[in-house]
Amino acid sequence: MAIESFNYDNKIARNFMYATILWGIVAFLVGLIIAIQLYAPALNLGIPWLTFGRLRPLHTNAAIFAFVGNGIFMGVYYSLQRLLKARMFSDLLGKLHFWGWQLIIVCAALTIPLGYTMGKEYAELEWPIDILIAVVWIIFGINMIGTIMKRREKHLYVAIWFYIATFFTVALLHVVNSIEIPVTFLKSYPIFAGVQDAMVQWWYGHNAVAFFLTTPYLGLMYYFLPKAANRPIFSYRLSIVHFWALIFIYIWAGPHHLLYSSTPDWVQTLGVTFSVMLIAPSWGGMLNGLLTLRGAWDKVRKDPILKMMVVAVTAYGLSTFEGPMMSLKSVNALTHFTDWVIGHVHIGALGWNGLLTFGILYWLVPRLFNTKLHSVKLANAHFWFSTLGIVIYAIPMYWSGVTQSLMWKQFNPNGLLQYPNFLETVTQIIPMYIIRSFGGLLYLVGAILMIINLVKTIKQGSFVAEEAAEAPALDKTPVKAAGVYKHRWIESRPVRFMVFALVAVLIGGIIEIVPMYLIKSNVPTIESVKPYTPLELQGRDIYISEGCYVCHSQWVRPFRSETERYGEVSKSGEFVYDHPFQWGSKRTGPDLHRIGGKYPDAWHWNHMIDPHLTSPKSIMPPYPWLESQKIDLATTPKKIRVMQTLGVPYPEGYDEQANTDLEAQATGIVENLKAQGIPSAEWDSKLVALIAYMQRLGTDIKGAD
Repeated sequence: MAIESFNYDNKIARNFMYATILWGIVAFLVGLIIAIQLYAPALNLGIPWLTFGRLRPLHTNAAIFAFVGNGIFMGVYYSLQRLLKARMFSDLLGKLHFWGWQLIIVCAALTIPLGYTMGKEYAELEWPIDILIAVVWIIFGINMIGTIMKRREKHLYVAIWFYIATFFTVALLHVVNSIEIPVTFLKSYPIFAGVQDAMVQWWYGHNAVAFFLTTPYLGLMYYFLPKAANRPIFSYRLSIVHFWALIFIYIWAGPHHLLYSSTPDWVQTLGVTFSVMLIAPSWGGMLNGLLTLRGAWDKVRKDPILKMMVVAVTAYGLSTFEGPMMSLKSVNALTHFTDWVIGHVHIGALGWNGLLTFGILYWLVPRLFNTKLHSVKLANAHFWFSTLGIVIYAIPMYWSGVTQSLMWKQFNPNGLLQYPNFLETVTQIIPMYIIRSFGGLLYLVGAILMIINLVKTIKQGSFVAEEAAEAPALDKTPVKAAGVYKHRWIESRPVRFMVFALVAVLIGGIIEIVPMYLIKSNVPTIESVKPYTPLELQGRDIYISEGCYVCHSQWVRPFRSETERYGEVSKSGEFVYDHPFQWGSKRTGPDLHRIGGKYPDAWHWNHMIDPHLTSPKSIMPPYPWLESQKIDLATTPKKIRVMQTLGVPYPEGYDEQANTDLEAQATGIVENLKAQGIPSAEWDSKLVALIAYMQRLGTDIKGAD
């Protein structure tokens, strides 16, 4: 068979490599800032776009989509060409993908701190950026699939299986969860509401972790770990079981984020069942990675790259054991809404994604620049800074998580809450927040050491833009489905492989989500629940814009400790007009679902202007700009019309009188504030609208049958 000559394109991998390093530092730095803000709220500086509520979503997006996202593409573009013995399908598509992805990141970095957000975790970006994400992701997919189709290697290696599953599943998740109706250029409402929106969001949110932070990185592990160790993967058969079981089971597990909620019991049960089942394929992948290094532990001890990869794979195993355990209802009752979840996700993000990325960078950069790593000692120092940073970060979060939960649930001998003031449970864990931030600082210092090392490595080398390669043309002889390696039949048929992978992930999503819309009994309605008034709707959008949802939940669970503290258990029918839902996932502050009518309007006013006036020792930042900033009244009719399109039963033509009703309700609040000693309030201020929303929360079912 004739040997064909061609070149690998290293420029695209190099570009994503630079972006990975840059955005990694940004993500780590913003993470450190918000970690310090939790015990030093003065660091919010009284600037709207520097508050914890706005920076925290920026941090998560930077870590997931900027740092890890660029790391994925760096590894995929390098490994895919070599595994397929072919240059990428299109250099132009590669460039469009690179610059398009960086544009998405810059748009996120501008819009989220400015308060333009959907208010849905890991899906905060507004509709124009969502469209851009879809376009750029499709460009990536076309380039990847085109390369697979023009390959010279008949069989697809296991890493490519994970790349394929990643592309199709992330596209599916993003499109379904991002269906929204625009109001203005940077404001929209999702078509889903309440329980249904929660179901779709956590189907997306959990599987964004599964198919963006996990499956592509498993593909990178299957390529780069054997390369770094210079030995084959431990078991081909185990990789087959690992892949198919993982992609089929993972998609079902999203509802474990909604335990003890008003989602139907059958959905919660499916989430728990499949979450526990996930342990098997997840640990199959971990063992396949670690056992690849059997007999090479002396090499691991000396090589910082392998040490990073070993700790990364171990962190993957730990987090994928911990996740299913947290999905058990008895464990979830203890850990949900607490800092335990923060510790858990950072074991995955800093350990699995972070250290594997660092290991790949140390392996890849010398090869791209045809040189040796500048300093093994610096790389070893980075390893220890990162590893110790993760430990010092996670342990205080586990400690504070248990502390929080036990204090929330503690009753005294008289049957009353031991700590009725939520703030007591916050001040108790501040020392853990301080320790956690030190761990984050160590991790950041390690990353800075890496930059120094890699810059010196790059300077001493010479970049290989076009790497010459040779390979035989593709052998088109059909592979029969027989013998020991029956799986090779589907590996040699990429189109069928893609279809089978898509079907595997579609099954769980269809079975869990579709009945939520076809069976009305899954979301019972409550007659007393009415749509938000125009002022309350504007106030709700301000609540979302300021990122209040990152610290406050709106979901009272069926525990005596919660009903004693907050009030009646939340019911699914109360959320039917919530576009988007606002159940939250972390309680740095108390739950707000029953806050309506609990305090006078002046209390809310003072609390937002200076939290210490109402809650001494509070770690919440002040929001004084809400007093002077005005509601954009021009958007009110547009918002009403979009809500009507979504099925919210406002009267026909109500958009024309919405602002009149808004002013009347706002004037009433201003009169209350004046009577309560606050004469400066103006009816069209954002703070008045926010107060209207807060006073509405949880009041619809009071006095109802």
